[in-house]
Amino acid sequence: MTFLKKHTSQILVHLLFWALFVIVSLFLFSKYYWRENPFLQYASILVVIVYINNLILLPFFVRKRLYALYIFVFAAISFFATQLYCNVFAQCGCSIMKCLSDYLWQTLVPLIFFSFVWVLYRFIDKQEEVERIKKEHTEMELKFLKSQINPHVLFNNLNTIYSYAIEKPNEVPELILMLSDNLKHVLYESNAETISLEKELQFLDNYIKFQKLRTEGVKQIFYATEIESKHNAIAPLLLITIIENAFKHSTLNSDISISIKEQDAVLVCTCSNDYKKDSVTTEDFNIGLQNLEKRLQLMYNNKFEFTIVKAEQFVVTLKLNLK
Repeated sequence: MTFLKKHTSQILVHLLFWALFVIVSLFLFSKYYWRENPFLQYASILVVIVYINNLILLPFFVRKRLYALYIFVFAAISFFATQLYCNVFAQCGCSIMKCLSDYLWQTLVPLIFFSFVWVLYRFIDKQEEVERIKKEHTEMELKFLKSQINPHVLFNNLNTIYSYAIEKPNEVPELILMLSDNLKHVLYESNAETISLEKELQFLDNYIKFQKLRTEGVKQIFYATEIESKHNAIAPLLLITIIENAFKHSTLNSDISISIKEQDAVLVCTCSNDYKKDSVTTEDFNIGLQNLEKRLQLMYNNKFEFTIVKAEQFVVTLKLNLK
């Protein structure tokens, strides 16, 4: 559809120009009868020259970057075409300079105009191609960053189920049902650009339940949500990186605090945990949060604030405008 619109606009530009150019030229040379007017005969030659320039010469010289040579060829074509008009069609018998001063504009105007049109549409095509490549690159990068999240979440849940199958087999069916919900979320719902905040919170609830079971007696988890509207949309698997990072790098016998609040479509997720001071500089510690920041920049641009504070506790805060 876009292809058709673009070429329709080009055809209209060409037709309108030729109509206007012929009318103006005939008006200026009204001393000739229309049937006998040499310009009408020359116009057919001029059309051929213009489209040879547009279809063959311009693409060739621009592709080869021979701009200086093109200017020379352009000037030579304009000179000889004007001499052809003077001596063959108009038969004015005037000097070369007189011929150029009186009739050169008739050759130059369409050549320059259609050269400009060609350059303009080529520029538009290049811009569209750049935007398409940027979009494809962004989509590929987002898929790559999301693919790094999924295995961590699923393997942690499977490990929890495995340990409960040995120690507390009666609780395994409920855990499998929770894992089934999480699998559905990760494999299907997370493919969408955005999902409802309600679905994302349900996924996080299940994940934190798994973590509470897995770290029982080892870590104390404080989890609170305060949501005004669960119908707001959010990018899937966005908050899990912050939460998973806290569990992965918190020390034994420590507290993990997770707070998710939403008001007026502004979501604030704060996660704090104890940590080993010498571990914050490792690549493994930071790579998950770095990937999260890349996703935020790609999807939310200037609609988020992402801060990391390394003090007595490791505190990560994400403020996100969901509108």
